[in-house]
Amino acid sequence: MSKLSTATKRLLLGRPFRSDTLGHDQLPKRIALPVFASDALSSVAYAPEEIFLVLSVAGLSAYAFSPWIGLAVAVVLVIVVASYRQNVRSYPSGGGDYEIATKNLGATAGLTVGSALMVDYVLTVAVSLSSAAANIGSAVPFVAEHKVPLAIAAIVVLAAVNLRGLRESGKALAFPTYAFVGCMMVMIVWGWVQIFVLGEDLRAESADFELVAEQTDLTAIAFIFLLARAFSSGCAALTGVEAISTGVPAFRKPRARNAATTLFLVGAIAVTLFLGVVFLAQRVGVVVAENPATQLRGAPEGYEQKTLVAQLAQTVFSDVPAAFFVMAVVTAVILVFAANTAYNGFPVLASVLAQDRYLPRQLHTRGDRLAFSNGILFLAGLAIVFVWLFDAEVTKLIQLYIVGVFVAFSLGQAGMVRHWTRYLATETDPAIRGRMQRSRLINGIGFVATTAVLLVVLVTKFTAGAWIAVVTMVAIFGVMKAIRRHYDSITAELEGAEWDGVLPSRTHSIVLVSTLHLPTLRALAYARATRPDTLEAITVNVDEEDTRKLVREWERSDLTVPLKVVESPYREITRPVLDYVRRVRRDSPRDVVTVFIPEYVVGHWWEQILHNQSALRLKSRLLFQPGVMVTSVPWQLRSSATVARERIDSAPGAVRRGLDKEEQQ
Repeated sequence: MSKLSTATKRLLLGRPFRSDTLGHDQLPKRIALPVFASDALSSVAYAPEEIFLVLSVAGLSAYAFSPWIGLAVAVVLVIVVASYRQNVRSYPSGGGDYEIATKNLGATAGLTVGSALMVDYVLTVAVSLSSAAANIGSAVPFVAEHKVPLAIAAIVVLAAVNLRGLRESGKALAFPTYAFVGCMMVMIVWGWVQIFVLGEDLRAESADFELVAEQTDLTAIAFIFLLARAFSSGCAALTGVEAISTGVPAFRKPRARNAATTLFLVGAIAVTLFLGVVFLAQRVGVVVAENPATQLRGAPEGYEQKTLVAQLAQTVFSDVPAAFFVMAVVTAVILVFAANTAYNGFPVLASVLAQDRYLPRQLHTRGDRLAFSNGILFLAGLAIVFVWLFDAEVTKLIQLYIVGVFVAFSLGQAGMVRHWTRYLATETDPAIRGRMQRSRLINGIGFVATTAVLLVVLVTKFTAGAWIAVVTMVAIFGVMKAIRRHYDSITAELEGAEWDGVLPSRTHSIVLVSTLHLPTLRALAYARATRPDTLEAITVNVDEEDTRKLVREWERSDLTVPLKVVESPYREITRPVLDYVRRVRRDSPRDVVTVFIPEYVVGHWWEQILHNQSALRLKSRLLFQPGVMVTSVPWQLRSSATVARERIDSAPGAVRRGLDKEEQQ
């Protein structure tokens, strides 16, 4: 069983990596771009559609505002990219906005950023994979009917890919990411060529549908609110930009420069694709509705609304049906792999927070493939919960989305403004001061822009579902503060008092006995070898006949250790032993009592159920008794020997070290 599980693990995850190979896992720009930018690039597949969906509430005439909203989103994206280029140059250690906010604004601000980004990373996975299921469903109806299980399966597969390590996940992402960018570029360029060069009148399949407005009596203020909501939904295109700032340590040297260059490329590609999709969709008359069943008139019976990108691909490549399916496939694949940005960002952030004692320490350590395995598994589990709760519906999940990332954007940029202000107070070189002032201006503009967007998002989406993200962030913040208080209290407890150096006056050893057999004899021998001042064996009388038999065997043996029988009127074992140990401690408070418990070492899980249950209960209770030491004395059964050999044989490098031969000898 052990060999099978080990072989399966190695097949799925690969052989383990030595710690000293960590530096070899750093990425060149061509691999780092798909690893850290797949989220930002893939948002082109759903962010423009969200703009049209929100505007559809006011009817077809509201679509005229979509290009202006797209331009506003693009401007914010350019500002954020420019701001984060300053971030990665100044803080290349990988802490990202969390480190920036903590160092410049204080621990509370840093923890706020940390909790916000954790929620955003989880939602990135949920939204990306739900959108992937929707895009595949536009071409394959079966997928549309089973979005939830397929999205969950994709989460699991992506987790397995990332558990194999950063470089391998990068290689897996490279082709789909570049294929998506290439296909999108071809679709946009070929669409405009057909319209302006070849003079063709491209019309989407939904262009002739009538879009019924759900709200026909919108006041000016209500309409402005609707435009703001559409803008906030379109700002989903900005998610993923921050991931590069947390992933700088994964870049090859010079890390900061390579990260800044990659960030520029990501921004340029994302802006081009985003605006291209928005303008082309508006030009060919794509119609998408929040409620197709009630809003679309003129649609054929049984019409299934396709995604905006799918309609564009079907329109532009109407003469090449295969191209439509290729576009649907690469879009779905990049949306699946877009979650990889979160799989790289979340574990690193969790590791940093764990190092600062805000999360369990297990999240700080790397697995045998040098990936933060616990963080990857934790992220996958939370994402599965969100996909299941919200039925893998992008429109539902998008309301929770981007709140966290804009909290991080805003506080991160405020921290950078504080950073430059602090350094300008001491810098005297005019050239350096000039560069710092330019950087502060960029980050200042970034702070104003991202704070304005955050306010718009909160106002327009709070009641629609964003409150769930806010409550989750507050809950995570509170949990992390509680974890830090716990670790701090433990540290104060262990380091605050001085060791008095007083040794116990005597040692009193007790061996627990149920039967006189080899494990008992070994426990007695080991207890005697520790040279205690007092050594005795005790047994609990839960069955009168068995107890009398044990006493007779003990008296006939050559054992010199006295055996005491502890009565148990209610046939309990744990409580009588605890009471006896307490009496010994009460009679001699300065004595240390050591309890020796014989235990079987078994090779199969079902054997563990049949043995050692009383020992486990006793140990769990005795450990809480002050002045009491608990020692397990193992006795290896034959089944355990087989398992031990399997584990040695399957250990990394076992054959090379000759351990299997030693075991055979």
